[in-house]
Amino acid sequence: MKLEIARGFFLVGALSVASFAAAAWQEASPQVINLDEQLGYCPLPMQVRATEALRPDHDLLLFMFSLSQGARSQG
Repeated sequence: MKLEIARGFFLVGALSVASFAAAAWQEASPQVINLDEQLGYCPLPMQVRATEALRPDHDLLLFMFSLSQGARSQG
């Protein structure tokens, strides 16, 4: 294959990848959240779901210390 043909294929491929990337690009746009009923507080987006508050594990530091001591070679 000639070098000019290979360069042409590469150029067409690079332009097609760039055009697909430009078409798929979605940038966040500023939106105004309207309140149907006056709640008195800022509403959360629909995608955010309420999650349970996780309690911290107070033994985690002790666990990490025991893992680091166990990984040391004894010899």
